[in-house]
Amino acid sequence: MRFFLLFAFLGVFSLRLSAQKINFPKNIQLVWSDEFDHGTSPDTTKWNYNIGTGEYGWGNNELQYYTRETSNVRVENGHLMIEARKENKGDKSYTSARLLTQGKASWTYGRFEIRAKLPKGQGTWPAIWMLGDNIQKVGWPACGEIDIMEEVWKEPNVINWSTHSKKLNWPSGTQQTFKAKIDEATDQFHVYRIDWTKTGIEFYVDDQLKFTVLNDGRGEDYYPFIAPQFLILNVAIGGNMPGFVVDDAIFPVRMEVDYVRVYQ
Repeated sequence: MRFFLLFAFLGVFSLRLSAQKINFPKNIQLVWSDEFDHGTSPDTTKWNYNIGTGEYGWGNNELQYYTRETSNVRVENGHLMIEARKENKGDKSYTSARLLTQGKASWTYGRFEIRAKLPKGQGTWPAIWMLGDNIQKVGWPACGEIDIMEEVWKEPNVINWSTHSKKLNWPSGTQQTFKAKIDEATDQFHVYRIDWTKTGIEFYVDDQLKFTVLNDGRGEDYYPFIAPQFLILNVAIGGNMPGFVVDDAIFPVRMEVDYVRVYQ
């Protein structure tokens, strides 16, 4: 019962936060972007890769092996393709890709826009998210995590937005989070966006405000988002969030990204 009441409280808390707004600057300019309109592979001046299975399936008991092979990640017809496949590699039965700007670019505050179409099928877990540059020093979740978009197919076309910090995070069930259905998220492109300042983070889809997380002044243990963060794009298969039932008939499946743009 206490567990249920906690999540009932979090749902009300999230709804209350989603109704508030931050004071985001009006005079901003494009400072970084990738339009994916050149070559056949992601620009190595902008993107790095995570390879393999990571520790404990990247901390989530995920079922895929990440590669940088063109079968899993490529530029095609002006879009970045992150494709998950049913194939054995290492000790895993699936492959996919995870791109990140770590070591190439990071930012403190700004508007981040990613236009993407999501994969569909039981077991898929596409994500567009951010982690603090200081993760190797302080670890997760103290580094802070901003989930610009997560979707798990056990709730089709339902998008999750969350932030995680040392005091507010999913292992303790206290993360600041919200979810809502976005029509045809897997059949059409949508623009997933955050407006991020020292005072808060607003989460948007197609310019519609969905959720707001505010800096309530309790310090970096609650709001570490006052320092640089880098971007991550990936498609996971299975794991703690989507569960471990995977429909093998869906593969290959892909997340298509039209562009990534950062304004400050």
